[in-house]
Amino acid sequence: MHDRPLRSHPGATRRNVALFLAARGFGAFAAQMLDVAMGWHVYASTGSALSLGFVGLAQFLPLVVLLRWSGAAADHFDRRKISAFAALGQGAASAAIFFLTATAAPVWTLYPALFALGSARAFAGPANSSLLPEIVDEARFSRAVAMSTTVFQAATIAGPALGGLLFAVLDKKIFLLCAIVAACAAPAVWAIRRPKGAVAGRGVDRGGKNALAGLRYIWSNKVVLGAISLDLFAVLFGGATALLPIYARDILLVGPAGLGALRAAPALGAIGVSLLLSAFPLRRGAGPKMFFAVVGYAAATIVFALSKSFALSLAALAALGAFDVVSMVVRQTVVQLATPNEMRGRVSAVNFLFIGASNQLGEFESGVAAALLGPVGAALFGGCAALVVAGAWAAFFPQLRKADAIGEGMSA
Repeated sequence: MHDRPLRSHPGATRRNVALFLAARGFGAFAAQMLDVAMGWHVYASTGSALSLGFVGLAQFLPLVVLLRWSGAAADHFDRRKISAFAALGQGAASAAIFFLTATAAPVWTLYPALFALGSARAFAGPANSSLLPEIVDEARFSRAVAMSTTVFQAATIAGPALGGLLFAVLDKKIFLLCAIVAACAAPAVWAIRRPKGAVAGRGVDRGGKNALAGLRYIWSNKVVLGAISLDLFAVLFGGATALLPIYARDILLVGPAGLGALRAAPALGAIGVSLLLSAFPLRRGAGPKMFFAVVGYAAATIVFALSKSFALSLAALAALGAFDVVSMVVRQTVVQLATPNEMRGRVSAVNFLFIGASNQLGEFESGVAAALLGPVGAALFGGCAALVVAGAWAAFFPQLRKADAIGEGMSA
């Protein structure tokens, strides 16, 4: 095992974790409200599945463009400051989206604002991920990850549900509300007290020679590589969230409020499992449980694809979220505990890129597939492809398939 996270007084640790969770909640709540409102606005304005795909692509591209600097920044500067400024950046981008939608600007003008939003998230992701193990010791880290996931999923339930309702009432003003909520994360994370000896700001090397060291490290550690890439490709193909505006408007006929419920359903399933994992952290059988979760995720996607019932669709999405959170907790815990503290920012940046690829790039893939196959065909193809990925990864990464105790023997 590599260097252990820094210890601090238990009271200070609890305060820091509470502030971290508050910042996580504000950011996730704002992002989820914005995503559901943006999806409805774009599809209602264009009627194009491909336009929905470009919403995801615009937010994914900054993760690739900024990968050289985002993780390195988290390893060389104060992670709290990066997270705080990124939260303000997300608020500013959301405010720009409000201005563009309020002035009835063409839909294509939203994509640069979404690129700016993705840029802020590109720096926030590595900073937030590498900050948590800095304030929580290794023995409590898996539980802290589950708590963080619980807060995220709670926001993911309330955000879309409330976002769908508020969009019906506030219309474009919801984007201004998103800007305010996103900015509220800044003072919370700024108030976190850094333990003595935490990563000191040394400045990023101008040549960026070490910025991609995280990618090399992940490639050398087959358990970490397998965990990240399995989640990447399963969600990339199996993700159906980009198609939810189409299902809500054209297939299930439930309107923006129904769209909010559909977007919230995966988090409703996920929060139940994450609460369970907070009380009973995963300790044994990590690899097999991750593969089981991916297979369950794929099966739930197939059920959703074929459903014409609003209730069955909600149940399938809830099951999808429940299986996804198991994979998420295993992946995040493995990545953080198997990585040296001085490299966590760079490794987290690559991990965040993969997460973005599975989510935002997955939305683009779903939009393209829906334009070619229709929404039902696209969702069905995605679920079947995720099953194939699970089988292939079980063969390609036997180390992950056989991994037992999280955090033990996982370093390269």
